[in-house]
Amino acid sequence: MNFALGIANGAQIKAYYLRNDSSAETIAEFIDALQAGYDGSVPELSEEAQIGMNIGMSIAQSEKNGLADNPAWTLNEKLLFQGLVNGLERDTTVMDAAFARQFFQNQYAASQGSTEKAGKAIKGSCPSKAKTVALKSLNDSLNYAFGLMNGDQVAIYVLTEDTLGKQKANLIKHINKGLKENVRNPQLKSMGEQIGKNIKEQEGNGLIGEPKLETDFALIKQGFINGLLGDDSQFDSHSAGEYIQATLNHIKYGDTKEQGEKFLEENKLREGVIVTESGLQYEVLKMGKGQKPSATDRVKVHYHGTLTDGTVFDSSVERGEPIVFGLNQVIQGWTEGVQLMPVGSKFKFFIPQELGYGDRAAGSIPPYSTLIFEVELLSIEK
Repeated sequence: MNFALGIANGAQIKAYYLRNDSSAETIAEFIDALQAGYDGSVPELSEEAQIGMNIGMSIAQSEKNGLADNPAWTLNEKLLFQGLVNGLERDTTVMDAAFARQFFQNQYAASQGSTEKAGKAIKGSCPSKAKTVALKSLNDSLNYAFGLMNGDQVAIYVLTEDTLGKQKANLIKHINKGLKENVRNPQLKSMGEQIGKNIKEQEGNGLIGEPKLETDFALIKQGFINGLLGDDSQFDSHSAGEYIQATLNHIKYGDTKEQGEKFLEENKLREGVIVTESGLQYEVLKMGKGQKPSATDRVKVHYHGTLTDGTVFDSSVERGEPIVFGLNQVIQGWTEGVQLMPVGSKFKFFIPQELGYGDRAAGSIPPYSTLIFEVELLSIEK
């Protein structure tokens, strides 16, 4: 279960977050972050410090990709950071945030499909004070506008109560710290740390909150590695997901399965109950004289369905309207059972869970439920 959980989540991360870089180095960075989060060795940061780290790491990562990961634009950290600080200070001398946002968005849209390549990044650190700067080119304006609009957003959502400027100073400090981290994928690193931390915090409650399942981090970690590498020798993402769901259903509904098996063992001993090779049980309430349908026929029936405790989960009889369906479009117990009925018959079927919905829930029917149906075959439809 632990391994399957790692596989499923690792495969999902690979599909959604590693489309542009699934290198061994990036995967190792995530796994190291996962371990650090689980070990509790990730420093606890304030909100503004974490945002600062994320900004710094993201800018450092963009040095090789261009401004905003656009290969047509050269990253100028000096102007970007000055724009960011001016945005934090709400300085509108060069441009205001609304203009910066619209300007940047327009230029980004216009640049799509460009074959230009960004030049070497101009490196710099984040300053502590607002300052008016001269923008001598389109690229200068883009870097400054990108910084300004992001600084304005941080000021609105993070620094609204920073009356003494301490949060701003902490933010800038951690931007510069993040610049030096040399992280390949900041988003993925943060995700790994958080996942590892969550696993550790929930460990006492059982795996994914299920007390009957013990957490084994080593197996989860190996599952993540296999999922990220696309190794499906034991599980692929689909089979891992199915296994997880089936295991949880068995824990939660195992008693339902056992009760159903006990019911069927006792029921087959009753006079008039017939058991087929598949395990389907049926009782003839009324034998008709019409034709028997084949598996590919469409039939019209009235039915009344209950669980073994008498709970009604579906009934065309109660609705007062029969139903028409293809015999190859329903659960296996119905497909087999209705073919035994001449038109005009009424049978009672006792359907084992493996001929019903198995480990799946179906509406109000719990997984592993034994199903009881009274079925009246009205006609074979042409």
